[in-house]
Amino acid sequence: MTTALDTSAPAGRRAADDLAAIRERWGDLLLAVEQAPAAEWPPRECRGFLDQLATRDAELDQTPATATIGRMPLVLREHPAPVHLDALDAALATERELFDLADQIAEQVQRPVRRTPKPTGPGRTVAVVDGADRNDPARWHYASATDPGSRAYGLHWAAVWLEGRTLDEPHADLFAPMPPRLADEAAAVARRCRERVERALGRDGRTTTLDRPCPWCGGELTGRTQAGGTPMVTCATGEACGAPVLLDFRRRRVWRGAELVGLYAALDAANRRAEE
Repeated sequence: MTTALDTSAPAGRRAADDLAAIRERWGDLLLAVEQAPAAEWPPRECRGFLDQLATRDAELDQTPATATIGRMPLVLREHPAPVHLDALDAALATERELFDLADQIAEQVQRPVRRTPKPTGPGRTVAVVDGADRNDPARWHYASATDPGSRAYGLHWAAVWLEGRTLDEPHADLFAPMPPRLADEAAAVARRCRERVERALGRDGRTTTLDRPCPWCGGELTGRTQAGGTPMVTCATGEACGAPVLLDFRRRRVWRGAELVGLYAALDAANRRAEE
């Protein structure tokens, strides 16, 4: 996957990677709107990831009413009393920019709805809209004063649609190839939106000393995030730490990605023992 530092990939590929990252983090951003901002570890996105893993087995038997990521609806909901205004601003700005980008791309690469002539009398015809073509699920529909169009399906659908266009995925003759200048614009917008979401979630690069020691050796734990990267935690003790994870290049125990589930389970168990 393209990282925040990789600018060698084609514009369409970079845009698609950033759009996918936005989709994956969207539910956590909506959740952050309802939580007070705080300097905390793990970052909100990582908390959502750990929570998903911890509850996955229980959720397998449930049929969600709507599609979700991070167990949050994939539509920016009304927040009458938002707690985290920065997260709300980031969500609103990201929705607006991606919806506008989809409008711009559809205007340039999407074929208009077909109309076929239908006789209405001697020597007279009328152009009739092709209903199947108009209702093609792959088509992007513009908003109007009375109809939100494709925006009604939320940011997740807009991001999926945009990914398809930036990668020039074929769909009969509905779409023309993306012009290079438009692909560059899409890449710039997607990167800007991804960076905004990551900042709101505390994923734009930071280091935090955890307030709890390593459950295996009592050493100091340090959490790190980086834009486009996987959150990680390292133990300062070194090889003497008996944690069941690999050593990094500095010979320190490090937890990454799904390994963080085991670390936080051990931290919670240590807390319970201390409270007994």
